[in-house]
This record gives sequence, structure tokens and C-alpha cells, in this order.
Amino acid sequence: MPFDPHAPDALPESRARRDRHAVARWLLLVAGMVWIMVALGGATRLTGSGLSIMEWAPLSGTLPPLSHGEWQRLYDLYRTIPQYALVNQGFGLEGFQQIFWLEWTHRLWGRLIGLAFLLPLVWFWVRGRVPAGLKPRLVLLFLLGGAQGAVGWFMVYSGFEADRTAVSPYRLVVHLGLALLLFGMLIWTAMSLLHPERDAPPEARPLRRLAHPVAGLVVLAMLAGGFVAGLKAGLDYNTYPLMDGRLVPAGYGLLQPFWRNLTENVAAVQFNHRLLATLAGLGALALAAWGARVLPAGRARTALLALGGVVALQYGLGVATLLLVVPAWLGTLHQSVAVGVLAAALASLHALRRPKPVAAA
Repeated sequence: MPFDPHAPDALPESRARRDRHAVARWLLLVAGMVWIMVALGGATRLTGSGLSIMEWAPLSGTLPPLSHGEWQRLYDLYRTIPQYALVNQGFGLEGFQQIFWLEWTHRLWGRLIGLAFLLPLVWFWVRGRVPAGLKPRLVLLFLLGGAQGAVGWFMVYSGFEADRTAVSPYRLVVHLGLALLLFGMLIWTAMSLLHPERDAPPEARPLRRLAHPVAGLVVLAMLAGGFVAGLKAGLDYNTYPLMDGRLVPAGYGLLQPFWRNLTENVAAVQFNHRLLATLAGLGALALAAWGARVLPAGRARTALLALGGVVALQYGLGVATLLLVVPAWLGTLHQSVAVGVLAAALASLHALRRPKPVAAA
């Protein structure tokens, strides 16, 4: 059953509104935690920490190693994988502990997100404060969160294969895409609870035709960025706007069949990310300028201006990350702001929603 914020509610309107706002604030809090989780994931990838824990222990893994023997056991496990032999050989137990703590924090934060969702969900449910029609969606969100943990381990496991020092780019993109889907659903549901009315001004009608493809380009650029991260493609072609002196890099279609270039060819993957980001940026800036000119002051105008601003910031961060050859702190910031771009795109789409037709008498 789809969630309808206008569904009949047996509670008085003031009580129903309080419940909607309380649930929305909770969902926004969880969305903020997912945002931090994405940032932590970027940091673990950029520092090579993601493969430091070779066990998936959802319960016992909550506690870090509490004895020297346990530290040594985990370190000995790590020394069996190619990343240690090819990248970190001889960095000792102290070096292992440095990469371990970041990955452990990443996994612990995921467990905290689960608790931050499950416990309030039970409380709202038992007290009858879940808005009408929302229960199926909340259950789906909880299941998606659990699936994200399993997909995360599926991704990490690929890094233990004999010929790898990092995880599979395909699995990394699936993991990132599921996190963005979860974040997007949380944000959209919260906005629908806070703003159930569809009150976009009449001037918004032509803007909708541009807003949807721009949002689609934003998502495609983010997923393309996942392949850039997975292939470490940002370590090559560190010039802008040309790539090795060319607009389209040599070797763009080197691999056969051609579709493999879209996900496995460093030159093509980086070029595609640049192209999609540029198109999304131009579209977002056009939307912001158009909205500032024709829309009255209000939620829709504010959302479009925010989208233009955060996209411009993200594009600048992307260029700086490339030119500086992906320092870990800047790469993490770039990945984090990408989630802000998604939030702004969703806020714009939500504020521009088409008004529901008025039923005939």
C-alpha cells in the first residue's frame, strides 16, 4: 500500500500533524546518519581501510579486540590477503590498528543506524503514532537497511580474491547506489510528512520538465563517480578541462565489447563522470536561474537556488580533487557533498510536484 499523507486519519488533525512531524524528524535524523555513513565509507576506501576486518560478525563484531592475542589473530588474517602482500607488507601491528579503527567505526555506525531506526519504529508503532498508510514503507526501509549491511560484506569479500588489492567496482557501485536509495527514500518520506500539500505555484509547471532530467543526471553522475572510485580512475588524467591534451581521451573505446569501457576503462570512466557532472551542473544552474526569475518566494524557489549552489560547490570540489590527485580528505568531502546534491535535487522535485486534480462535485 503506497503512503498517502492525505489518507483519512481517525485522530484529530492537530494530533495527526504532531505525529507526522515527529516521525519526519526521526526519519531526517536517520537520513543524517546515513549521510555520515557515506562519508565514512569514502574515508575507508580512500585510506585502504575497508579490507582490514576479514570477518562479518554482526553481533560479536560490535566490540573491538580487547586483548593482544585478539589483535594478533586479526592481523594474521589480514596478512593472508593480497592487499597486505602488495600494498602494506611489513607495516606491523601498529599500522594494521590504524586502518582497523576506521573500518570498525564504519561498521559500528551502521549498527547504530539500525538501532536508531528500529527502536523509534517500535515505539511509534506500539503507541499508534505511525501515520496512516506509512507502516509498509517503514518496514521496507528497515529491510533495505539490513540489505545494505549484507551488500557491504558482499562488496568487502570481493577484495579478498587472489588478484585484488581493492573491492570490485561493480559491488562498490551497488553498495553506494543502495545507500543513496535508502537516503533518498528517507528524505522523500520525511518531506511528504512535513509538506503533504502540493502547493507549487503555477509558474512551476514548465520547470518540472527540466527538473526531472536534471535529477536523473545527478544520480547518473554519482553512480559514474562510484566507478571512478572503484577503478581509482581519479589518479590518472589529473588535468582539467582536457584529458592528456584531448577533450575525449585516447583509448576511450579500447576494450571490447564496447560496453566494458563504461565500467572498466579508466579513461572512459573518468570522461563519462566529467561529462555527466558537467551536464548535471549546467542543468542545475539553469534551473536555479530560471526559478529565481519566475518563481515567487517560497519552498520551490529556495530548493532550486540551493540545488544550484550545492552543485556548483560539488563541481568545484570535483575539479580540485582531480587536480590534487585525490587526497583522502578532499575525496571524502567530495563524496559527502554528493549526498547533499541528491538531497537538494529531491527537495526541488518535491517542491515542484504537480498539484492533484480537484475532484468534480
